[in-house]
Amino acid sequence: MDYKNAGVDIEAGYRSVELMKQYVQGTMRPEVLGGIGGFSGAFSMERFRNMEKPTLISGTDGVGTKIKLAFILNRHNTIGIDCVAMCVNDIACAGAEPLFFLDYIACGKNYPEKIASIVSGVAEGCKMAGAALVGGETAEHPGLMPEEEYDVAGFAVGIVDEKDIITGADVKAGNVLIGLASSGVHSNGFSLVRKIFTMNEATLNSYNETLGKSLGDELLTPTRIYVKALRAVKEAGVRLLACSHITGGGFYENIPRMLPDGKHAVVEKGSYPIPPIFTMMAEKGNVEEKVMYNTYNMGLGMIVAVDEKDKDRACEAIRAAGDTPYIVGHIEDGEKGVTLC
Repeated sequence: MDYKNAGVDIEAGYRSVELMKQYVQGTMRPEVLGGIGGFSGAFSMERFRNMEKPTLISGTDGVGTKIKLAFILNRHNTIGIDCVAMCVNDIACAGAEPLFFLDYIACGKNYPEKIASIVSGVAEGCKMAGAALVGGETAEHPGLMPEEEYDVAGFAVGIVDEKDIITGADVKAGNVLIGLASSGVHSNGFSLVRKIFTMNEATLNSYNETLGKSLGDELLTPTRIYVKALRAVKEAGVRLLACSHITGGGFYENIPRMLPDGKHAVVEKGSYPIPPIFTMMAEKGNVEEKVMYNTYNMGLGMIVAVDEKDKDRACEAIRAAGDTPYIVGHIEDGEKGVTLC
């Protein structure tokens, strides 16, 4: 009897590491110390000594049940982008620059090419965010997970000068809300998605005229990463007063998180185009409108608040960074919360 007979293939683990190195190497930043494959990752903070009060910001998340679609379609190279996006978008909401990322992959059986494909997505997401992939773990769990399945999670660490942290404390009536277009459903609400649509290869691979692509292509579209857009706004000299990543809980849970007491957000539903996938889900699943806005991003993956005089400059910077902005509402005095009208 040996470890391989017990279900853990150490040699497959070595093979996975070798295959993923080419992707990991492409994410390196000058601050990364040491090579790939050590017990830990080292990152120099020397470059940030000019900050008055350098502050680390961290975030952790996973992909959720969206992974089920990757299993069905045997497509694993984008799930890692989702994992990175869910973490770096959160820390970017605080005004932080992502520095590095670590991933954790748990699998029933280590198939090296599959693991390398997952990590290729993680690396791609890190490059989009400007973060170094400094380490990770692939854990083989025979008997705990089915052989063909896996789960992915990770965490990101970023940095910001304390005086530049986006807290929402200075939000006031008259501020303008700008929404940044999402790339689709992103990585939230897939337990409901999987109830609305039949989850099999034939259905997911079938071309949908309304979507202009297959349902599987639409649903597996990676979560948009907004790090560059938010950085561009800051570099344009615009102060972001508040920022909300529209994830699980949709508009009703996430927008109030960026508001101080006594301030109320008003979002105009007709101020931007809602992607067809959301209309399709609402109709096919007979999902009430409020539930949709309380579950999904509905076409806006990030919402920021700026001073009214800065709205045009902020939108211009967002567009220059490759994202699409919409003026979607404003701030009023009132009970902390959000009204959709």
